[in-house]
Amino acid sequence: MFNLIRRDFILQKWQLLLLIFIVLFFVLIDRQHPAFIFLLASVIIPINTLANDEKAETNILLNSLPYTRTEIIASRYLGSIVFIILATGVTSILLYVFNKPFSITDIAISSSLALLLLSFYLPMSYIIKPGYNFPVALISFLILSGIVPPMVSYLSEKFTSFTDFILKLSVPTLYTSALLLGLAFYGTSWCISSLIYRRKAF
Repeated sequence: MFNLIRRDFILQKWQLLLLIFIVLFFVLIDRQHPAFIFLLASVIIPINTLANDEKAETNILLNSLPYTRTEIIASRYLGSIVFIILATGVTSILLYVFNKPFSITDIAISSSLALLLLSFYLPMSYIIKPGYNFPVALISFLILSGIVPPMVSYLSEKFTSFTDFILKLSVPTLYTSALLLGLAFYGTSWCISSLIYRRKAF
């Protein structure tokens, strides 16, 4: 299973270099919040991995290898976590080198959102018609980037009691809760994807 993750890493070595330049671009223009840059870096490679593997021939090849379908799905989910960690590390280094301020809060928010977004996207990628994965992911990401911030602001104004409760939580409790929530969605998504992929015909 870990050889499958290694395979994805090798196949995308040039995309990883491109990722560095994309992140560097957003760091240098200094117009985006660090959390957005971390989030963008975290989801690019996992989404690109699925876009590369959506061809029927690739899935036939994967299923001809001595791995079960459960192991193939596990490699996707564990590999996504590995890529999130790597992307967070690279982004942190670039922000530090160019003296751009960021905090652990930015990393916590972006990691939780990345897990949440991938939790919805990964099962959908096995349902969406081949060839449409990347466009759907790109459009969804842009829509969410435009909708979520004003939605959060609106809800925080309307539900002040809930907002006050959240603000009263200690920082470690808040980070831990967000991470556990993201992992809960991610685990549920993993089970759903395994069920879909086991029944999928190639």
